[in-house]
Formats: sequence, structure tokens, C-alpha cells
Amino acid sequence: MSGFLEGKTGLILGVANKRSVAWGCAKALKREGMELALTYAGERLEGPVRQLAEDLGVDLVLPCDVTKDEEMDELLGRVGEHFGKLDTLLHGVAFAKREELKGTYFDTSRDGYQLAHEVSAYSLPAISRRAIPLMEEGGGSIITLSYLGAERVIPKYNIMGVAKAALEASVRYLAHDLGPRGIRVNAISSGPIRTLSASGIEGFSAILDRIAERAPLRRNIQADEVGDVCAFLASDMSRGITGSTLYVDAGYHIMGI
Repeated sequence: MSGFLEGKTGLILGVANKRSVAWGCAKALKREGMELALTYAGERLEGPVRQLAEDLGVDLVLPCDVTKDEEMDELLGRVGEHFGKLDTLLHGVAFAKREELKGTYFDTSRDGYQLAHEVSAYSLPAISRRAIPLMEEGGGSIITLSYLGAERVIPKYNIMGVAKAALEASVRYLAHDLGPRGIRVNAISSGPIRTLSASGIEGFSAILDRIAERAPLRRNIQADEVGDVCAFLASDMSRGITGSTLYVDAGYHIMGI
């Protein structure tokens, strides 16, 4: 049986390992028939990402350090040569220095602030700009991954919360800019998941316990659940949605106390 993304192409940034939310998205997109390309950030992640790509039946695996313009240029050039078009871009990239996720936000270093914003927020408009020529003929869907820390204080999330706030603002501005070109831009705000990046957040296990206790569904979520929403946003079923943040967090975002 053909999936509802058959004939579409997608580029995914941010897969690090099997726990990555971006990996959950990759599996869902591939399951529904999308032809994919994956990226890896640095030599340390190349082997694991290539193995995951092989497991998923993805042939195109390319390097992309979003702090390097030349690597983003090369990436979209190669994707264009391989696919001829691009229907979906998933931006799952985020990073902050581990020491910035401890202590108080007002102690954030200048370098730490700039790095978190460059990787986690600026990379969205930077990579989107390069993807536009491959998307505007047939329209497309740009999707990024956020978290509730963008709008509420999550202890120890610190600079990442501020960077995610910038990311969500970028979604709205990009949606305005790219709508006339037929390109939609949305974010998925997922509940916390045990990922490589989450391991750097002090007290993360306590956060998971709190959410499982208080969320309307009384549980945490899995990356596959985010993947299913990603597949929806990549499809024509979401053709009227842009500039939005969709929550996949067992309903936790509605709670006051």
C-alpha cells in the first residue's frame, strides 16, 4: 500500500542517534513513502547517521555544520542534483554548551548565547533561504522542532529556552515571507524525550516525572508521536496550516498548575 507522501522528497537535519526526535520524524516520513536525505554534523556523528540511513533505506547522507555557509550551500546543491526538487525540510538542529544549562540564565556567557542562537535559531532561516529555489515551483513544507521552554520558564533550560523563543518567532516571520511562494513553515513543540541533547539538562528525569503526573494524558510522549505529526505537516492534508506551533506533549502545555 502506498503512503500519503509517495512521490515527495525530504531533507532532514538533526539526526544524531535512534533517540533523536528527528529520527522519529525520518521514520514516519519514510514509512509514508517520502524519499529522504539525511545530514550529519561532524565526523563523530557520520558513522551512526550512515548506519541509521542504511537501516531506513536512505542513500543520500551528507555533512552539514550549520555554522558553515559553505556546507549549507554544498548540501542544498547536492540535494537539488539528486532530487531535482524538495518538498519538505525538517530542521531538527539545536545546541548549547553544557555549562550554559546549569545555574542561572543571567550568567549566560556571550559566546554561549551567540552559539546557541546561531545553531538553534539562525540556522532555520539560513537553511530555508537555500531551500527556496528547490521548493517554490511546487510549494513545500518547512518544519522545525521546538519545546515549551520557548514560552515558559523551564528550570535549567536557560539559554535554550531563549533560543527556542527566537526559533518560534522565526517560524512566524518565515511563514509570512514564504506563503506567497506556496511554502508553509511550522513548528512542532514536543514534550521532553530522552535524547542526546536532553541529557545535558540538569534534573531532566524530574521533569519527565512531573509531566507524566500532570499532563492530561498522564504520560510522556515518544519520538514516533512527533514523527506522525511531522508526516501530517509534510502532507497536503496540512495545506492550510502555516506559521503555527503544534504541541505534541500529552496536553501538558494547557496546564496552569
